[in-house]
Amino acid sequence: MITLTRLDGSCFVVNADLIETVESRPDTVVTLVTKKILVVKESPEVVIERVVDYRRRAGWAIGPSIPPTREDDGEPGKADPKQRLAVYQHPGSSAA
Repeated sequence: MITLTRLDGSCFVVNADLIETVESRPDTVVTLVTKKILVVKESPEVVIERVVDYRRRAGWAIGPSIPPTREDDGEPGKADPKQRLAVYQHPGSSAA
């Protein structure tokens, strides 16, 4: 859960796992997977930082998901750029 601020200054808590997109238009618009739209004072960067912090506290590790691969000739290759980062469950976490 992360705390955000409505444009009227009131604070609320949202389940960070329900956030689908965060946009700047110029206000920050957070869209949930339920399609509910939230307009908040925080910048997109702050919202993302809070989500990352929440996931770290919840026992999720954030880092590379696929190490660089090697081509058949043994030369270092590159991982697919679409698969460079992922969020995955920390082995010691009991969260499902």
